[in-house]
Amino acid sequence: MSKTRTNISLMQKTITILEDDLDGTEASETISFALDGTEYAIDLNTAHAKELRTALTKFTAVARKSGKARTTRNSTPSGVDTKTIRAWAVANNIPVPDRGRLRPDVIASYNAAS
Repeated sequence: MSKTRTNISLMQKTITILEDDLDGTEASETISFALDGTEYAIDLNTAHAKELRTALTKFTAVARKSGKARTTRNSTPSGVDTKTIRAWAVANNIPVPDRGRLRPDVIASYNAAS
């Protein structure tokens, strides 16, 4: 009697869906920018991205570039310790995911309380 082994190859597919940070609709891109030494990243749908770029145009048109622009898909504003903020949020009964991005309002609440 012979035994036949079947090798089953498992495949995993990860799908990332961005959510617009302003209204919760599906976002089309992440926009990174810096102001006063703080770097920010925001997920926006096409209309909100256009609105942000339009609002900044009069300033970027006359501003000088400084340093190299970094492009990151999922970034957190520099200086933000997500582990500490998560622990603070849990201790204060604020729902946060175990991993991934923290909502801007959670970071703002932490900063206000610190």
